[in-house]
Amino acid sequence: MGGLPYGRRAGAGRLWLACLLAGLLAACGAEPVAETGLKPHEASLQLRDATVRANLIPTGNLSEAMARQYGIERGEGTVLLLVSVRRPADGGQVSLPARVSATATDLHGTQQTIELRELEAGGFLDHAGTFQARPRDTLTFAVEVRREGEPPATLRFNHDF
Repeated sequence: MGGLPYGRRAGAGRLWLACLLAGLLAACGAEPVAETGLKPHEASLQLRDATVRANLIPTGNLSEAMARQYGIERGEGTVLLLVSVRRPADGGQVSLPARVSATATDLHGTQQTIELRELEAGGFLDHAGTFQARPRDTLTFAVEVRREGEPPATLRFNHDF
């Protein structure tokens, strides 16, 4: 995977997510809401020149104003999948254009297609979609990323709700 040791990559990802959410909240003039019982989760995949990062965020953790501004439905058991494709540039990061698709499959083999749409926030282009998760669900996610001139890449990860 190259680059930073695992702990530093994970910490940087959490910092990225915290900054993104803080920026979105500040842009809306909203205060953070009480956290739900579901916890955010992050997974990442290092490509040749880019990093694909997928975050799961319970929509109950988003303010109503932020959810409305970005067209995200809040609700019990509704989770936001936020996918970014970035590469380092000039001491920061830039978004890379990509076609992103995602599915979530439970332990019984029932698959949900997660409809993703492009979302611009904080100067970055991300891909966002919501899906349903029940308490005690274990879901396997497959996030496929297609970039022009590059072979497709798939980020796979599990999460227990």
